[in-house]
Amino acid sequence: MPHSTTAAGASTALPDAFAPQDTSAGRALTPASPPLEELALVGDLRSSALLDAAGTVVWGGGARPDSAPHFARLLGDATHGHWTLGPATGSSRADSSVYDGESLVLTQTWTTGTGTLRVTTFMPPYQRDESAGPRLVRTAEVLQGYVSVRSVFAPRFDYGRAVPYMWPSKHSSGGRRVVATAGPASLWLDVTATGRAADAGDDLARIRNDAAAVTSLELHAGETVHFATTWQDSHLTAPAVPDPAADLQATYRFWDEWTNPVNCHSPHRDAVTRALITLKSLTYAPTGAVIAAPTTSLPELLGGARNWDYRYTWLRDSALILTTLLRRGHLEETRAWLGWLVRAVAGDVQPQIMYGVGGERDLPEFELAHLPGYECSVPVRVGNAAASQLQLDVFGEVLELMWLAHRSGIALDDATGRLWVAMVHRLEDLWEHPDEGIWEVRGPRRHFVHSKVMAWTAFDRALDLASETNVQVPQEVQRRWAAVRDRIHAEVCERGYDPRRNTFTQSYGSTDLDASLLLMLRTGFLPVDDKRVIGTVEAIQRELAPGGRLVLRYPVAGHEHGDENDVDGLPGGEGAFLPCSFWLADALALIGRHDEATALFERLLALRGPAGLLSEEWDEQSGRQVGNTPQGLTMCALSDTEQLLTELTDPRQVLLPRQADGTREHTVAEPVR
Repeated sequence: MPHSTTAAGASTALPDAFAPQDTSAGRALTPASPPLEELALVGDLRSSALLDAAGTVVWGGGARPDSAPHFARLLGDATHGHWTLGPATGSSRADSSVYDGESLVLTQTWTTGTGTLRVTTFMPPYQRDESAGPRLVRTAEVLQGYVSVRSVFAPRFDYGRAVPYMWPSKHSSGGRRVVATAGPASLWLDVTATGRAADAGDDLARIRNDAAAVTSLELHAGETVHFATTWQDSHLTAPAVPDPAADLQATYRFWDEWTNPVNCHSPHRDAVTRALITLKSLTYAPTGAVIAAPTTSLPELLGGARNWDYRYTWLRDSALILTTLLRRGHLEETRAWLGWLVRAVAGDVQPQIMYGVGGERDLPEFELAHLPGYECSVPVRVGNAAASQLQLDVFGEVLELMWLAHRSGIALDDATGRLWVAMVHRLEDLWEHPDEGIWEVRGPRRHFVHSKVMAWTAFDRALDLASETNVQVPQEVQRRWAAVRDRIHAEVCERGYDPRRNTFTQSYGSTDLDASLLLMLRTGFLPVDDKRVIGTVEAIQRELAPGGRLVLRYPVAGHEHGDENDVDGLPGGEGAFLPCSFWLADALALIGRHDEATALFERLLALRGPAGLLSEEWDEQSGRQVGNTPQGLTMCALSDTEQLLTELTDPRQVLLPRQADGTREHTVAEPVR
């Protein structure tokens, strides 16, 4: 029977066997939202999935990062799509949930009363000549004794609104093949087994009336059952049957080769490598785009309304992520992204602050009323209205990346040269305007100090590029840019500085502070031993991280529920912003307070879950990660802080980025401009 219901309320009509408390599986599937720090990510550089500690795929499964997921339980319950694999009875929570070495291969292990089960989950990385869609592969293997294994494969398409039509199809090698289709997309599930289970026939995946494919097998030591799902446009012919063993070996080879250049010899290598692998997973290999995070609408405060869609390419976040990868020896991601940027901006003189991974410009923001949200936090949003904002700092981050790319030996082609020159010309007209700033405020535009500092950075790096690359910038234009740079500097020091408190402020004429000011120390805007810089760091630590707390973005970010924020125009509060806390550690180290910086860094590392990932924010009250996860900005800040602390401890460890020929230059120069 076909199951193609698309009404928003369709899930309420499903049979009891697929209610949120799915007792037919032998383990309770509760509607409670899994703690974000317990989630693990797998991905293939096109798509990704998040798994909880119970072996359940709770998010992901689409063709692209911004596709409608086929598993959306993270923002709802089991009726919105999930895939659970583990022991049929006993505790649902795995005894361990960790990555296998320096890879994106997740292993989860359960010890039951009769044996030990290990489930391995991964996605084979995308290859340029690959025609098949993303694959999610899971293998259940009994290591000792025997275990009754159960898989409940219950995808729901279009953010949980569409129940698929599910039917069996012919399997080419004696296994079981099931197809789930709704509208334009299909998922092909292939199941094979070894040992006695190899002859299970239809029991390898029985289709229930509620459009769920269920596998129930007793496996003994050494026996395995392989599951592989392949995404495919529904109008295309059947994809080839995957080879899970070959896919696993290819996945290990890819990550072994990619992590080989990582230059980190500190005690924190595991944390740094995990951060870099996560950043790589946020790249979209077909186009070169980089997303901010693979999720949408995970709240910045549990039960709050600050829930945004981060599955797009912010120029700022991308530039910061790629800068981190360059500093660690990875060049190809920047080469690919610069090509994407040229295509995305095309003939415009002013880039948007974000695009879709294919370069799409229209990212309309709307709400999904049928999803109850993570921990009942609504609304659930898709799209992002901030795409049309003016954020002047973006010019600085992009020009900084281009300058670092040039220093790393990446040849900037003519199209890239034309782009950065056009951007700087446009910034000449824009820098005096107020903007929405780095935090994308939805209140009135302001003259944000961080925006002005990054505009200064854009002109400064443009002058460097003009003097060292083949781009022809007339001397009179360079003199004009230098004059604008100096004018911005003088204006910021006059209008953005509070001499009474000895601190720079959030915006001109304001007395509020802003943690983005901590980034000033990395730009070279002022020497790190300037009294105004030191005063700003100390003021932020005192006022935005009172009592030793982690850092808020700005003072009003922690106000009570229901009050409207007069800066960002939004109700409710939010957690401490984790990137800002790493930035504070950087700033403390740079002004000579190395022990404090190290202690803060260690404290932040302790917030990671078993998989080593971090979200955007930390809720001090509940002691939980909040915000979209894993957050690229947080993971790159982790890597940057570790690198800075190492360099300041031992100047011999300071390295220029990897050169085009794969070599590096050592330097004992100051590790900031």
